[in-house]
Amino acid sequence: MAKSRKKVHSRKGLCVVALFEAAKGALVLLAGFGLLALVHKDLHSAAEQLVRHFHLNPASHYPRIFIDAADKMTDMRLWAIAFSALFYSVIRFAEAYGLWTERQWAEWFGFLTSAMYIPIELFEVARGVTWPKITVLLVNLGVAAYLAYVLFQSRQARRHAKK
Repeated sequence: MAKSRKKVHSRKGLCVVALFEAAKGALVLLAGFGLLALVHKDLHSAAEQLVRHFHLNPASHYPRIFIDAADKMTDMRLWAIAFSALFYSVIRFAEAYGLWTERQWAEWFGFLTSAMYIPIELFEVARGVTWPKITVLLVNLGVAAYLAYVLFQSRQARRHAKK
């Protein structure tokens, strides 16, 4: 009975992680479609309008970087970024499906892809502590730790099944 409870607990957790990964995929997919809406548009004007919409000073450092990047953007680059977003989304959706259906490959893939960003996130937090940086780090640590726990549990279950 205890094993089935662990399995149910693991299943619920995997579903939460799967939904999180699917949400990331959907968000990036929407962003990719948003970029396609900018093909054949005046990106410089759109960038300036966006900066002003958020009441930022266009002459400030970061808004200026954003506007300059918009000036260098071509339709071909927009398409390339949109296709990259599609590719990323397909990977996230595949991972979400694998986690939802409790596939071990997805557990490993999820663990590795969440854990690989932790050193970068630690570096970013060391450069300057902000709530978004801490939140991203904690979420990734939580996902990586949980998937490591699930992988450890399944390994233990396989060992006990062999005995």
